[in-house]
Amino acid sequence: MTTAASSATHSRRYWLMKSEPEECSIDDALAATHSTVQWTGVRNYQARNFMRDDMRIGDGVLFYHSSCPEPGIAGIAEIASGTRSDPTQFNPESPYFDPKADPDKPRWLLLDVKALRKTRLLSLAELREHPELAQLKVLQRGNRLSITEVDEADWKRVLDLLK
Repeated sequence: MTTAASSATHSRRYWLMKSEPEECSIDDALAATHSTVQWTGVRNYQARNFMRDDMRIGDGVLFYHSSCPEPGIAGIAEIASGTRSDPTQFNPESPYFDPKADPDKPRWLLLDVKALRKTRLLSLAELREHPELAQLKVLQRGNRLSITEVDEADWKRVLDLLK
């Protein structure tokens, strides 16, 4: 789905996007200009391909805090832009610097994510208590992707848990 005609027929999709709260928390996103942050530092080809090929403006996002004392869903957001080159790949002082990245053919992309609201923390432990959510990629052993697709039924189940 990369043409203008196909994006017009794109139905809303849903994603879980992980961020380390020390780097960018839901509070940081809400405090940012227009509650929007650049989602930089994605250095996995599958996650990058989701951003480039599948994610569209308006898609729903479960904003997930990872690599912290209590990981879990901390907010609701949405995709706010298409992809563009991630400048951190070219910055030698960035932890996301990639010496093989070529400015004429960027390897890594970013997009904007708009925070809509902070939620109570729906912890990983609590998510595991709901067998109907077992197919969520974040709950599957060995899955370390920072971006995973969430089907519509699971999106609705998670929102119900957050009420």
